[in-house]
Amino acid sequence: MARDLEEVLHFFLPGAEPDPSVAEAEATRGPTSEADAPQRDAPAPPPASFASSRRAESRPVALPIVTLPIAGRDAVRAAFAWNLAVELARLGARTTLIAPSDPGTAALWPEAGVGPMGAEVQFARSSDASALAHVGVDAAIRGADEARDGGIVLVCVPPQWLLRAGAVRPLLRWMLLLSTPEPRDLEQNYALAKCAYQRGSDPLVGLVVHGVRRRRDAELAFDRFANATVRHLGHSPVSYGLLADDLHVYRAIASRRPIGLEHPQSRAARALRDVARMLHEDAQKMTLV
Repeated sequence: MARDLEEVLHFFLPGAEPDPSVAEAEATRGPTSEADAPQRDAPAPPPASFASSRRAESRPVALPIVTLPIAGRDAVRAAFAWNLAVELARLGARTTLIAPSDPGTAALWPEAGVGPMGAEVQFARSSDASALAHVGVDAAIRGADEARDGGIVLVCVPPQWLLRAGAVRPLLRWMLLLSTPEPRDLEQNYALAKCAYQRGSDPLVGLVVHGVRRRRDAELAFDRFANATVRHLGHSPVSYGLLADDLHVYRAIASRRPIGLEHPQSRAARALRDVARMLHEDAQKMTLV
């Protein structure tokens, strides 16, 4: 990953282009076995002042931003986004969820501020993707200053904002798509993936399938989506599994209470924990330091 501020400005500042000599290492899923590492004698511990200096130098420039394309009145996906934020916070990540400020959709979200498990909800007075991207970057930089064990910023963006926007790179670096197995829904998410791959800078695009009765249905839906992106776009998306739209999701929407706290043993809660765990693992690899 990039090590100097100059190497990451192109993600945050419009018009700033990356140095072509800088190559980002590709994030890989899963830890490397300790058995494969060469054995070395343990070095002597550094002086306390030196250790403090090294910790200061390795503080992240910004937390990773995950973009979730969610239509303004999509109650189910809004509930998934907020519950993922709570589960990420439960894992120890400093988590901020950002959504556009809209009185017409206020009922979909909890109140602004710090909520369960320390997950923060923030509403941005934005009317387009560029303005929302600036709010997300501010939260990512502020979060890096305050986070001890890493974190993540979730930015919920109306899909049409992304499709009609220019190169809003902070929102195209890592995109998490939520889709049912319906062909029309998969096609709409394919258009968003195409936007990320064509306008972003080597983005990570992931897909979560919901609205299925069986895991096999989710796997088939992801395979259809992945085959299309590989064949037509030349990129492979990442599977983040499935989310269960059971009755507890709708109860959570009505009560504004997290599923993982109200019904921790439900199918929905277990699925949310699984997706949050995968996001948390990838966030730790993608934090810019």
